[in-house]
This record gives sequence, structure tokens and C-alpha cells, in this order.
Amino acid sequence: MWAFFAIASAIFLGTYDVFKKLSLNHNAVLPVLFFSTLTYATVFLPLMILSICYPALLHNTIFFIPSVPLSQHGYFLLKSVIVTSSWIFAFFAIKHLPLTIVSPIRATGPIWIILGAIVIFSEHLTIFQWIGTSITLMFFYLFSLAGKSEGFHFSTNKWVLFLIAGTLLGSVSGLYDKFLVHNFDKMAMQAWSSIYQVAILLIIVIFLWYPKRNENTPFQWRWSIPMIGLFLVIADFLYFYAIGCDGSLISVISALRRGGVIISFTLGAVIFHEKNVAKKGWLLVGIVAGVIILLFGSR
Repeated sequence: MWAFFAIASAIFLGTYDVFKKLSLNHNAVLPVLFFSTLTYATVFLPLMILSICYPALLHNTIFFIPSVPLSQHGYFLLKSVIVTSSWIFAFFAIKHLPLTIVSPIRATGPIWIILGAIVIFSEHLTIFQWIGTSITLMFFYLFSLAGKSEGFHFSTNKWVLFLIAGTLLGSVSGLYDKFLVHNFDKMAMQAWSSIYQVAILLIIVIFLWYPKRNENTPFQWRWSIPMIGLFLVIADFLYFYAIGCDGSLISVISALRRGGVIISFTLGAVIFHEKNVAKKGWLLVGIVAGVIILLFGSR
């Protein structure tokens, strides 16, 4: 059963990227990011109210959000700053890049987490982790060569560099999550972090985007915008539920969840009629294969 929830999480996560592309095409990035994040946070708001006012209803369930001391909020705020920074870079990149370019680069996230863990936590790679890392980096290099045929030079293209920055910051967030989940309640962390993200983005929208809104791409409301936040909430919920199931294997769950990039790649190719799909598809398979070997080697 837990494998089913992990696969479902991957499907929602892959579709979440497609909703981002639909929302961002010819649209203002920062308002799209703000309203999608607001949707994400709004899902947690009734759970927070019920947990505070009627704790008996949700206590001992996965929906309960415990109260946390003020001293913990600084940790959640830091997570929000990291995640918001990652999303800003990634959203700008997704607006300007094909999803068939975005998906393989985003798939390399576990590599940077592992390399960061080596530096920060003095972890040592197993033989399978070395093999997985080597395969992923090799196919990522080949993918960068393939990107040049479409005019995307990975070392100089602004939006590719934005995407890499967003992916690296996402990996930093993943490393920080490793610390947070061992010290704080996961639901409290998710709920409060999302609220702080909304506050940060509201400040950015009011003071950076709104005064210059007439000089840049205008904002258009689209039905796909709240779907970004909603699908991410569902993907995260299914992921954490799968982890909590008896007998679940985190390495298998992580590998299945990472398969969401195949969903976004495929839908991007079909919906947006992107180029060189077959060539990039084989390179994506190589990257994902390396990541799966890496994740299984991390058991």
C-alpha cells in the first residue's frame, strides 16, 4: 500500500510542474508564486485552528499540528527563506525554459544533497552511491551537450543558471530538512514554514513587483495557479503518509517519488510540443537510473 501512495505522490509532483509551466507562460512570475504558495498555506490553516481550538478532534492523527515554542520559529523561518529563494529562481527558469530541459536538471537534486551531506555531515559514499553519482553526473554532462543544440548553453544561459541555483538551494533545503525532521514535528514545520513563505512573498510582491508591474509582464489570473499549491500539498501529504506506513522503505519511496520528473517531462513534451524529445528522453532515463542507484545505495 505504501508503494501506491509513493507512486501517487510522484504523479501529483510531476503534474505540479506542468501547472507551473501553464501558469507562468507569458505571465508575471512573482504574483503566480505568491498565490500558489498562499493556496498551499491555506490548506494548513483550518488544521492549525482545529488543532488549537479542538485538539481532541485531530490528536493522534497525521493532521494534528502541535503548538511550538517561540524559540522554534526561527528554524522554520530560515527554512522558509531557503525554500522561497529556491522557488523564485526555479519559477523564473521554468517560465523561460522547456519542461524537457527543466525536468532532467531538477532530477539531479539528490546528487547535490549527497555531496552536501559528505561536506556537512562527513558522510561516506558506498560503492553503489559512487556508481549512482557517477552515472548521474555523466548523463547530466551529456544532457548539457544536448541542450546546446537548442541554444541552451548550461554555462552561460541565464535561465539555466537560475534553474541550477534553484536546484542547489532546494538541495540545501533538503539537507536542512534532515536536521529539522529529527528535532521538530513535521506537520508544525510544514504549516509554519508555508505561512512564513506567504509573508516573505507578500513583502516581495508589494515592494518589488507591484511598483514596477507596468514595466514588466502583466499578471493574469489562471485556474492553474492555485493548482500548483494544491497538487504540491497532496504530493507532500502522500509522501509523508507513505513514509509512515508499516514496513515502508524510504529508499524505494524516494526513488518512486523522483520518478515524478518523468511525468513532467512527458506531459511537457505532449502539451507544449517541445523539441528533441526522444534524445532528451533517453538522457533523462540515464539521469533517473543513476539517481535510483544512488537512492538504493543509501539504504
